[in-house]
Amino acid sequence: MPINVISPEEWMNKTTAVQSLVTDVRSPGEFQHAHIPGAVNVPLFSDEERVRIGTLYKQTSREAAIKEGLDCFGPTMRKMVERVETLLYHPDNPQGKEVYVHCWRGGMRSMAVAWLLDLYGFQVYVLQGGYKAFRNWVLQQFAIPTPVCIVGGYTGSGKTRILQSLKQLGQCIIDLEDLAHHKGSAFGNIGMPAQPSQEMFENKLALELHQKRNSQLIWLEDESQRIGDVNIPHEFWQQLIQKKVYFLNLPFEMRLENIVREYGGLDRERLVHAVVRIRKRLGGLQAQHTIQHLIEDNVSEAFEILLRYYDTFYQKSMSRKINPEQQFITLDSGVNDSNEHAKMLITSIHKDEERFLA
Repeated sequence: MPINVISPEEWMNKTTAVQSLVTDVRSPGEFQHAHIPGAVNVPLFSDEERVRIGTLYKQTSREAAIKEGLDCFGPTMRKMVERVETLLYHPDNPQGKEVYVHCWRGGMRSMAVAWLLDLYGFQVYVLQGGYKAFRNWVLQQFAIPTPVCIVGGYTGSGKTRILQSLKQLGQCIIDLEDLAHHKGSAFGNIGMPAQPSQEMFENKLALELHQKRNSQLIWLEDESQRIGDVNIPHEFWQQLIQKKVYFLNLPFEMRLENIVREYGGLDRERLVHAVVRIRKRLGGLQAQHTIQHLIEDNVSEAFEILLRYYDTFYQKSMSRKINPEQQFITLDSGVNDSNEHAKMLITSIHKDEERFLA
């Protein structure tokens, strides 16, 4: 069977249309830093072997590097075939005989593995330009106009829960905090997995946009550009700050109740450390009071101080929108029900569409 070399666009369309086995043959370290979402690492060389071969290539010759690579590749051929075979023919995940292979530039590493898998009888596709070409594709996604509406609201409004309710009601969503593994505040990393690298966050976001851009509308939560240690890419951020924000206005007491329920059971020491990190912005006296409340297990009093701080912070972010008076549509609510709030948002969108078409 022939080895098919395909463009990044064709690669993404093929691998996202159906469940496919995408094999990243770069070294474990390269893969760990960032990779195509859903890819499996089937490394041709270890990190140490990659360094050694690269050094030979630069300091001696291309031929010396290839010979060294062949010494490393030869003993691993059978294991590599068996690894791919196991992944393809897993009883819970049958995927036929198609294998998608890429390395860094679509050069010797991916073509060597593709040759081996093709020889064994798999249908092999190689990514033209490799992971580097995929990264160029990723960056292009953020400049493409995207139909977005934003769920806004002060801290404690339950915006993430509302996104999930919107999804249950058949709406298309992208959960930026889930992609970033961070809830977007000084306390946002507590109880969450380690954040991805900036590059990996961009990869995941680009793939979500590609898969969902044909929807009539994508709902996102109103975020700062920075979510923990990662940033929403600049070109996409420029789109977001011009979009309408459907601002759910819940009573302070209701939001405080939500925050205490969400964060009150977290590790006290980590909560205190988080307060220390925002001490200057919160104010020395307020930080001291907050920490004392946490130590004394007066969680509600501690979060009341913090909630007022985050309300002020959010008001400042609202003023930085392109046209805040027209962009913010306020929806007052006296209920604490994410499903009802999701329905309010959908109704408000339909009313806006009717006004636009009238």
